[in-house]
Amino acid sequence: MSRAPIIVHRISPSGGRRVTVREQIMGLAHSDRDLLEFLRRAGLPDAELMLDDPTWVDWVGDRPHEYERLEILP
Repeated sequence: MSRAPIIVHRISPSGGRRVTVREQIMGLAHSDRDLLEFLRRAGLPDAELMLDDPTWVDWVGDRPHEYERLEILP
């Protein structure tokens, strides 16, 4: 289990990533802009400085800053 207070969960099948702050669901982010707005609402106005800091943010299952699955064509 992550110790980071901000969790950006796996990309959902329909796109976007669920965001939780201290185990409270903030919403579904489709971009870093959405993520930053959720963090601002959670009382973290300077969150852009935290996004790449693993002590603050745990990007689960997919690459950081990606919000849509890429289709792999045969």
